[in-house]
Amino acid sequence: MKKTIAMAALAIAVSFGAVSCKKKVSDADLQTLATTVVTANPGASVEVKDGVAHLSGTFETQEAKDAMIKQLKAITGVKEVMDMAKVKPAVTAVAPVETKSAVDPMVQQKVQDAVKDIPGVKVEVVNGELTLTGSVSSADARKVKESIDALKIGKYNNKLTVK
Repeated sequence: MKKTIAMAALAIAVSFGAVSCKKKVSDADLQTLATTVVTANPGASVEVKDGVAHLSGTFETQEAKDAMIKQLKAITGVKEVMDMAKVKPAVTAVAPVETKSAVDPMVQQKVQDAVKDIPGVKVEVVNGELTLTGSVSSADARKVKESIDALKIGKYNNKLTVK
């Protein structure tokens, strides 16, 4: 009987020893391993508590986020990964707004009125800019320039040909 009790005690001691030989990985060690994995994405961070990794931050794509979660789950000792991370929204290109004319019709009319007495001068809007075209003498070209400058309309394209 003593032998049986001694053997039972020995078996219990060995079983406790075997159970305790399984090293439980500390949260600090898991934190170090998890942080090493997460450094691949600078916008993310991880915190380990009770063997559970809490992933947070921002990822460029859902695929990158899923890959990070898979890598964290692969760490021995991590029981679960809590996903609190976000994926950046996709940026869509905004189509430029087209304008029919960048020149105020009132300004265009004032210029036409100013040059109406000078033959050969045409006032039009080309590519959104006020443009003067035609063929005039040098004296008329000077009169056109003075008339337009007096209106103080700002920038315009002078495409007049002086003959």
